[in-house]
Amino acid sequence: MALSRYNATSGLLGQGKENVEGIRVKPGILKTRQPLHGALGNISNAIKSHTLEQKKSLKDATNVVQKPSRVPVKRLTDVSAKEKSDCKLVSVKEDKKEVKTDSEIPAEKETVQSYSKELLTVQDIDRNDTDNPQLVSEYVNDIYDYMRELEARYPIKHKYLDGSEINGRMRGILVDWLVQVHLRFHLLQETLYLTVAIIDRFLQVHSVARNKLQLVGVTAMWIASKYEEMYAPEVADFVYITDNAYTKADIRKTECIMLKALDFSLGRPLPLHFLRRNSKAGEVDATQHTMAKYFMELTITDYEMASTPPSKLAGAALCLSMKLLEMKTWNDTLQHYSKYTEDDLRPVMERIALLVTKAGTGKLTAVKTKYQSSKFMRISQMPELSSQLIKDLAAAAQNN
Repeated sequence: MALSRYNATSGLLGQGKENVEGIRVKPGILKTRQPLHGALGNISNAIKSHTLEQKKSLKDATNVVQKPSRVPVKRLTDVSAKEKSDCKLVSVKEDKKEVKTDSEIPAEKETVQSYSKELLTVQDIDRNDTDNPQLVSEYVNDIYDYMRELEARYPIKHKYLDGSEINGRMRGILVDWLVQVHLRFHLLQETLYLTVAIIDRFLQVHSVARNKLQLVGVTAMWIASKYEEMYAPEVADFVYITDNAYTKADIRKTECIMLKALDFSLGRPLPLHFLRRNSKAGEVDATQHTMAKYFMELTITDYEMASTPPSKLAGAALCLSMKLLEMKTWNDTLQHYSKYTEDDLRPVMERIALLVTKAGTGKLTAVKTKYQSSKFMRISQMPELSSQLIKDLAAAAQNN
């Protein structure tokens, strides 16, 4: 239908063709043009008759219009005493409406001052984005409100593996291995976070045998790759990365099971989405942003942090990064856009600090090794990670 509509301009007089507006034109329904001289003659005659009618209507209008009659003026002596008193009462009432008492004026001043103070402390971080349609500055706040609704709609329960054959240590080993696979395939950062989210959401609603856990991991990364990547790895690549422990048919079959268990809903927001928004609100540099990414990635192997909402995890990671590098505070602008205060984020910051102190000491070393490269600014080797603030927060997490 679309092709016939575009090709219709070359055959408007043909059989069964459509014009540009999509209206079908029957044969012979378009008439030929009239001679040019005849058309000009008709136009000139119409102009003459129109001007004559205008002159006639103007002449009739002047005859109808008459001079306005003079309205008799009522003198002051003719006004009765009752009318004088009514006028006096009305004027007094109007004056009372316009005059404001002294007690109302300070209240208005205090309201204006508090409102201006709020505008000064909370900055509009989207004020310079109106000319860029890709940043959708008109809808960005509504989008993030909807993302917070989604993370509440698809939560991950605390200690969801209780009573299962899989435990938190096995999950951590699987995720640590997937970090290496993700780095080997050069995938996007969103793919890694979505992979872990799919694994957690699937394991809390579906029982999995111990020998099928790696199959669930590679299938989750395959699903996440097809969701996030422009060029996703093939299923044969995941068969190869598992050393042929599973076949292509096994991965495809597991994919169907996992998607049905998740009700084909993969739109749960990721911590990386909220981190980008918070970094913009905090006006942080690349080093602070990368360190916050390192903190968030340390948490994906920790079973205790699996139930932390993505928005809260992103806020705590950035808050700790700002305190370590520039000793910045969680100001009103960050509190407004993240919806969290510093007190709300402190328990998560303590847990992150504990993970920082343990990074690279056990079997789960993939994240720290990854952030030792120059591509990630060698964040995991920075001396600030051994500061007294990290030690104090880690001690508080152990006590709790």
